[in-house]
Amino acid sequence: MTVKRITPVLLADEIEPCIEFWTSRFGYEKTTAVPDGDKLAFAALSKDGTEIMYQTRASAEHDAPEIAAGSGTANLYVEVDDFAATLAALDGANVVLPERVTFYGAREIGVRDPAGHLILFAWFDPAPKS
Repeated sequence: MTVKRITPVLLADEIEPCIEFWTSRFGYEKTTAVPDGDKLAFAALSKDGTEIMYQTRASAEHDAPEIAAGSGTANLYVEVDDFAATLAALDGANVVLPERVTFYGAREIGVRDPAGHLILFAWFDPAPKS
């Protein structure tokens, strides 16, 4: 067996602010949307071969109560190729982990998305160490 792709599905009370977070800051495109009245129950966003999905807690409880009941928040570790551009995109975001350099050589910053999930952005210097 080969795993072809892993896509996070994050639960949220409201999906629309999460869509705005990814589209306005990082240029993601909403590729799938499932309405629930005048709001969305589910949405998928993609860019450059990556994908992230959000589903409302209410929709998840309706679809699979046993899954929704055990779901907490999730953390995402997102490796980026341009840290300066990432910092610029995160201007005004809810920073919960200020910029730092780790012992393993990553430059990182952590923010909360509108649903409360921790998104940790990391950049690794591609220059060889001497």
